[in-house]
Amino acid sequence: MDGKLNIGVIGVGQIGQVHLDIYKAIPDIELVAIADINQEHAQNVLRCYDIPNVVTDFREILARNDIQAVDVCLHNNLHMPVSVAALVAGKHVYCEKTMAGSYRDAERMYQTAQARGLKLSIQLNTLFSNETWAAKFFIDQGKLGKLYHARSVGHRRRGRPYVDGYGSPAFVQKEVTSGGALYDMGVYHIASSLYLLCNPKVLFVSGKIYQETDMGPARWKYSGYNVEELGLGFVKLEGGLTLDLIEAWAIHLGELGGSSLVGSLGGICLEPFGFFKSSGDLDLNTTIDLEAFARRTHDLSENADAFDSAQQHWVAALQGRVELLPTAELALNTMLISEAIYLSDRPGWEVTAEQVVQTSKSTAFTL
Repeated sequence: MDGKLNIGVIGVGQIGQVHLDIYKAIPDIELVAIADINQEHAQNVLRCYDIPNVVTDFREILARNDIQAVDVCLHNNLHMPVSVAALVAGKHVYCEKTMAGSYRDAERMYQTAQARGLKLSIQLNTLFSNETWAAKFFIDQGKLGKLYHARSVGHRRRGRPYVDGYGSPAFVQKEVTSGGALYDMGVYHIASSLYLLCNPKVLFVSGKIYQETDMGPARWKYSGYNVEELGLGFVKLEGGLTLDLIEAWAIHLGELGGSSLVGSLGGICLEPFGFFKSSGDLDLNTTIDLEAFARRTHDLSENADAFDSAQQHWVAALQGRVELLPTAELALNTMLISEAIYLSDRPGWEVTAEQVVQTSKSTAFTL
């Protein structure tokens, strides 16, 4: 796109304002309008960010010819209907994670973007971390050899939205979000693992979810809490690859360790970052100066700023400066794994990817 890129933001709650902060620091874009059903709140945001237009109906943003792209920052079960409406209106879409409330809804988003020839990107911040880029460097250099297993890990000692002190009750209500720890935080770690494995096809998944950690009676009463706080899974992927995962919003443990990948020649732990290999009888545990790595790659690479954040990358892709990373494809595959864990939890046995595709139902709100 030539000239400034005009963007509209749909949903300017707590996370939406984080998006606005990032956009304000990106050159050559213009925040033209915001939409939020809470008019008083939206007016306050408008004044804080010096945005010229505010509406309560997102369709008014989609009808504007001077807006080329929109950022959808709403609850999960609103992602599909609003994103699809935006794509049908000819707008490129950047959407908050998780991609949607169900695999079927996420698939519809992806297929609509493909059919319309528009860019759809999902907010996967961990793809742009120093740890992910360093791991990708090692893999591309062949330092891990043949990859065969990855572990996706997320840990909060006690970090459930609302019931542990932040966010609104909507974050823990299945009717609004469709999922808990897996959808809220697991998407980041699973998607990063899939990215480093080159996003292989999912074959089989077994999993279990829990909601066991106690909470205050008042929070229980008013939250409507009915999503998982702990998700576990084992995934068989094409090419003999496997992935195991644990994602905890609340668990009585200090640490679970970081996500990791292993290959025939070496292994990587992402947090804290380390590279591990053996040379004969010698085992090597290597620490890496990630800040120096990031500084050099940023200073010496063309369009390095296009990878500073998920939103900067999306903007740079719309400007034609870089190819868009496959965030939508990764997010869609992550949705498949997460929904397969839910599906596996009920009967207690392994399910196939085809079963998820066949049984997944829309959870989207009707607009």
